[in-house]
Amino acid sequence: MSYPENSIAEGQLKAIVERIERLDEERSTIGRDISEVYKEAKGNGFDVKALKIIIQKRRMDHAERLEREAIVDLYMTALGMQTGSAE
Repeated sequence: MSYPENSIAEGQLKAIVERIERLDEERSTIGRDISEVYKEAKGNGFDVKALKIIIQKRRMDHAERLEREAIVDLYMTALGMQTGSAE
């Protein structure tokens, strides 16, 4: 025998699962769309790795980006790698 509370909870659970499945499918579609844009960019001569780095940096706020870049520069200097301008 099913109690009213159980049927409500079952309905909510089903709705949540269906929403997650729908959003997961949308995420897959968006991922394919993004891949197509990267392929288009590559076909037009753009460096995809560089574009991905730029997009990653644009997601960061300014202060976070400056801090990350300073740490990378510090590490590169400690490892004796060239930083800054090309020489």
